[in-house]
Amino acid sequence: MILHGGQGTRLRPLTHTGPKQLIPVANKPISQYVLESLRESGINEIAIILGNAYPEKVKEYYGDGSKFGVKITYIYQGEPKGIAHAVGLCKEFIGEEPCVVHLGDDLLKGGICKFVQGFKESNYEGTVLLSKVKNPQRFGVAQFDQNGKLVKLVEKPKEPPSEYALIGVYFFKPSIFKMIEKLKPSWRGELEITEAIQLLLDHGYNVDYKFVDGWWKDTGNPEDILESNRLVLDELKHDIGGTVEHEASLQGRAYIGKNSTIKHGSIVRGPVSIGENTTIEASVYIGPYTSIGNNVTIKKGEIENSIIMDNCFIDINERITDSIIGPHSTIITNHVDKPKGYRFTIGERSKITI
Repeated sequence: MILHGGQGTRLRPLTHTGPKQLIPVANKPISQYVLESLRESGINEIAIILGNAYPEKVKEYYGDGSKFGVKITYIYQGEPKGIAHAVGLCKEFIGEEPCVVHLGDDLLKGGICKFVQGFKESNYEGTVLLSKVKNPQRFGVAQFDQNGKLVKLVEKPKEPPSEYALIGVYFFKPSIFKMIEKLKPSWRGELEITEAIQLLLDHGYNVDYKFVDGWWKDTGNPEDILESNRLVLDELKHDIGGTVEHEASLQGRAYIGKNSTIKHGSIVRGPVSIGENTTIEASVYIGPYTSIGNNVTIKKGEIENSIIMDNCFIDINERITDSIIGPHSTIITNHVDKPKGYRFTIGERSKITI
């Protein structure tokens, strides 16, 4: 199951026109990384749980899953009623099989293949993945006894019992559905997955935990999106599918898509990812940790540590840093002032004149 709901309020205005899970990181929607991780783990039947934030865009992008090598079933949750509620909607889809639940806006280095295999071979009714975090108050947090056994899960505790947070990837046997049926809405008005797992523990079921040994990002705000972009670009493979003209300066690792052109006189300093049919004109500087989508034209300007989505047009005398620019946006200059830089998070079809 890939959970694709939620309002994405901390990512507005980007989420005024689409779900947060389709925001691209290194030119690929966040939830596509999740789907590919499941596929690489040998899972080819996937339910995507849709919320009320532009579900039609999710279905348009993923279709029946065939172009991604999987079979997709769509299940509507509508209003956000909690992770456990979303899981409960999948009872018929899961049947008597073990399952994986993965939040669609969580990124995990290296994927989940080894955890899937481990759960298949175990006798546990559930397994949760944990990561050490600096601010456990924001998450569901694990509590252990003196022997290191998982004994309790606490949702967003004021006084966390440990530094280990649930990262939004869960492995279950069908017994989880019986626990979900016993739940009542929390103070947030949601059915909490932490309470369902706690019921498994309270009823004597064995629930395991594993620590993730790589980075993990909950991409809930613009800063997390940009950091995720940096982390993914750090592992980028160099691949030039477009044209780099003579006297253009391409430094470091870069992915450049088909029919894209880096014009002479421009500087592109990796790691960067540039989509298809995109033009970087002369005198443009593209700095490290920048992703530029498809059908983008950048005529002038400097851009660094930013995400520029599809179909944008940028023609400025200034420098853009630490920004997320929504698709179909235009940023142009109409005066000769030279400020040091601008920082943006702007939604789809925005227009800015500086």
